[in-house]
Amino acid sequence: MSSSPTFNSIATILETDFRVERANISPTTALSDLGLDSLALMEFVFAVEDAFHLRIPEDRLDPREAGITLQRLCEVIDAEGEAVAAHTEPLAAAA
Repeated sequence: MSSSPTFNSIATILETDFRVERANISPTTALSDLGLDSLALMEFVFAVEDAFHLRIPEDRLDPREAGITLQRLCEVIDAEGEAVAAHTEPLAAAA
């Protein structure tokens, strides 16, 4: 299965910063199954936001919600990234 660049970035953050084994990281892995406590889970989300230079609105993704998978996190990041790009492109074009 090919992984998206977004997923690969998230997996690297989990491996490097949170010491999660690569074998335990897949798109279908639920955030609750990563072995992170609630504080580490919030730190993970902040690290992901920083890596992608965006903020994930809590109404789009609440990491404490049961059943949120890494795939869902990728989808939200990609959607938020597109929204930011769409919002800033007209400004860049006008400059």
